[in-house]
Amino acid sequence: MTLSGPTAEHWAAAVEAVRSTGADDEIQLICHVNPDGDALGSMLGFGLGLRRLGFTRVRATFPGDFVVPEPYRLLPGSDLLEPEAFSEPRLVIVFDVASESRLGALASRVAAAPASVVLDHHASNTGFGGVRLVDPHAAATSVVAEGLLSRLKVPLDAEIAECFYVALATDTGSFKFDMTTVSVHELAARLIATGIRPGEISRRIFDSRPFGAMKLTGEVIGRAVLDESAAGGRGMVWTYATLADLERHGQPPYVLDSLIDPVRSVAEADVSVVVKQVATGEWSVSLRSKGAVDVSGVAVAQGGGGHRLAAGFTGYGEAADVVATVRRLLDEHLN
Repeated sequence: MTLSGPTAEHWAAAVEAVRSTGADDEIQLICHVNPDGDALGSMLGFGLGLRRLGFTRVRATFPGDFVVPEPYRLLPGSDLLEPEAFSEPRLVIVFDVASESRLGALASRVAAAPASVVLDHHASNTGFGGVRLVDPHAAATSVVAEGLLSRLKVPLDAEIAECFYVALATDTGSFKFDMTTVSVHELAARLIATGIRPGEISRRIFDSRPFGAMKLTGEVIGRAVLDESAAGGRGMVWTYATLADLERHGQPPYVLDSLIDPVRSVAEADVSVVVKQVATGEWSVSLRSKGAVDVSGVAVAQGGGGHRLAAGFTGYGEAADVVATVRRLLDEHLN
């Protein structure tokens, strides 16, 4: 793998891995724990593409509690989803996973499968799996997934396109982030040309939240702390949400995923941090940067991964301890 992304040899090896799989062989698609729009959209869109190729035993899954976030439950191909249980697939394809630690118990499936392909766009990817299609310059894993489907001669249709569009829109922040390039808009145009309706998709994915989730968001944002001296004086804003917060408002954990967006809008901070409790003493940490700081180094140092402007990891202890660790690591990586 080169820094510029997959070579022609990598693409050819991935195509061969799929083509050499029998139509009745089992194919297991896996994305990361607590899947987001890119993970689910890339995986389901590609799964639909495999169906178009005639594969009859395609299953998609992710580790941990098998709960699909509400905004993504209407994605085409959702019938491919099933809990972790699966037999012995001939081919395993992994989507949007930078490190095997994000696969939980499903990591063993990658090693055990006769063939495996990893599709990803994280610069921090650790290089696991048999064939690796990792393009750190891609705006979303769906870009890589669409590239492989194209090489497999699978034409885009409205169902595949909707999945890839959701993936692309979520990982570019509705086409606002720095990775939104000319090629991103060109891909979006090709997806829209299949007949999907971006307005309806955006309302469902970005602009539809339960009242309880809105109240919870207001409470968590209300406890945000601004530390203007952090990150070498570039500023850091952070907040946290607990399991008790979720229970009090009657909300599932995935509603916290979008909390990072209003937090990162604080003008006085380049770095934003949201710490979300997943168990006693365990926290899912989301990091964002506006460009002055590379937050992926912090995440990798804690066993996580991501990009320069967006990364995450699992932290342990109290929320304040986790944030203190982030602050320390930011200073270390800037010195």
